[in-house]
Amino acid sequence: MRITTKGRYALRALINLAATSQGRPKPIKAIAKEENISPEFLEQIFFKLKKADLINSVRGPGGGFMIHRDPATISVKAIFLAVEEGLDLTPCTPCIPCDDSEGENLRNGADPCSNTDQCVARSVWKTISDQIIRYLESITLATILEENQEQLQSLLDQSRPD
Repeated sequence: MRITTKGRYALRALINLAATSQGRPKPIKAIAKEENISPEFLEQIFFKLKKADLINSVRGPGGGFMIHRDPATISVKAIFLAVEEGLDLTPCTPCIPCDDSEGENLRNGADPCSNTDQCVARSVWKTISDQIIRYLESITLATILEENQEQLQSLLDQSRPD
């Protein structure tokens, strides 16, 4: 599993949005500036996050983006699934653990190993993959906000209007 720039930026942007928007729409340019992310690249990321129903947009004056669900229900896994190509650790451990609704998203399209049936190491990769996925499921935006209040204070100070 490789977390790309899209995954890292998506997580940072959603943390920013959850920490600073206070239930009001926040312009993408403000988030991009605060997180030092290209607004155009962030638009691409937000398109995927909106499609995954993690954020919604409000048009017009005072518009912007908002977290669509309670931050306690948005896991890091859900964020990565929205923007990453897949969460496979190796070609022989696709979709583990996953259910039918997420299976296609977890699979990164790599061809399964031709040695899967005889491979002794597969159980090691499966165990590692399972633990990573479970860990990503266990971390929510709310957890991140709670555990990083001190660091988030500078972000809150920065995002306040002058």
